Amino acid sequence: MAKQLELPLEGCEALSTPLNTSSTFADNMKLPVHRWFRYSAGFSAMWVESLITQASKQGNVTVLDPFAGSGTTLLVSEKLGAQCYGVEAHPFIVRVARAKLLYKTDVDSYREHILHILKVADNIQGCVQDYPKLIRKCFKDSSLECLDKLRKAYLQLADNSPQSELAWLTLVAILRHVSHVGTAPWQYVLPNKSKQSYLEPIVAFTLMAETIASDMITTNAKSVTAQIIQSDARYCQGVPDNKFNLVITSPPYANNYDYADATRLEMCFLQEISGWGDLQTAARQYLIRSCSQHVTSKNVNLDEVLASRELEAIQGAITEVCYKLSQERLLHGGKKNYHLMIACYFLDMAKVWIALRRVCQANAKICFVIGDSAPYGIYIPVIEWLGLLACSAGFKSFEFKKIRDRNVKWKNRKHQVPLCEGYLWVDG
Repeated sequence: MAKQLELPLEGCEALSTPLNTSSTFADNMKLPVHRWFRYSAGFSAMWVESLITQASKQGNVTVLDPFAGSGTTLLVSEKLGAQCYGVEAHPFIVRVARAKLLYKTDVDSYREHILHILKVADNIQGCVQDYPKLIRKCFKDSSLECLDKLRKAYLQLADNSPQSELAWLTLVAILRHVSHVGTAPWQYVLPNKSKQSYLEPIVAFTLMAETIASDMITTNAKSVTAQIIQSDARYCQGVPDNKFNLVITSPPYANNYDYADATRLEMCFLQEISGWGDLQTAARQYLIRSCSQHVTSKNVNLDEVLASRELEAIQGAITEVCYKLSQERLLHGGKKNYHLMIACYFLDMAKVWIALRRVCQANAKICFVIGDSAPYGIYIPVIEWLGLLACSAGFKSFEFKKIRDRNVKWKNRKHQVPLCEGYLWVDG
């Protein structure tokens, strides 16, 4: 295993990153450990490093990321020696983050485990018949047979050890490299589009293993260990009260992106789900309701949601917008439940602010990377409403710093409402 998967490392020591890229995960694919798995939700590790470094000049920093994703904030905090907790509700992504945090595992034991998997896989008969339809579309039979052998070998040797969990991540991380169809960088898959090049499974697995091993050797960590908790940001169960003075996070945007569906390929391959219909039980039920797939008139009573005391600070404005959306949807073929989604999203986010008030110190600073929204062309002042909800929960003030325009490049935009993205800063 002498060669690495070709993921560039240039610039990994930088403390800052351009403002217009600080809200994206793309730069992290150049960084050790961060690059082991690309998650569609995320922000720049270099930007997080600059925030923690600056805050540390004022004294000890205790960091919280209530939407921890695949662990960007936690990994940076460990690197800088800052105590950090992360909360993540998506079960699959929690496992990814936990595996990344095992980078301090003995590298020889990891390499031995990988070699053992390869040896066991060589004596297993691969089978493609038991995989869901999506997987059969995304992999050639020869590739899927080989992946099946690796999966079965992993399961045969799985023992919950750090090296075993890292091996699980090694297998998960190569799936999109091995697929011959479109595996878009924002994590969805496009079975009807073909790639010009893709890797053979054993080659990809071996290269990914060496990439991980190399990163384990070169990554130095302080004695502080970050904590990842599988929990709901709306309640922050398991998170200590009055502990944190810096919160760095990016909550789901109110833009109808289905974070559960983003991992359907991996979860189908692992046979955790059989298809899209299983996502509600397996993942979506745990997540902030930022997608119309979360909500139907059968499970949401709009009037009851809008009457919730948590929404008092924005009640008049959100009620007006939601009823506009309820009428506008009737003019569109999809008739998407944006009116229900927006109401539920802000109720969920109001609960997040209440939970954050409990776990944050009085002088805490909070940075949300967030963007506004315009479903069916009806503008949602996400930034203002989130700020007002924060103050309603007991925080002192908020301000917004724009970093870039959004949705300006898409040729198929359904509306012309200008949107932006930036930092919502909230003072405790």
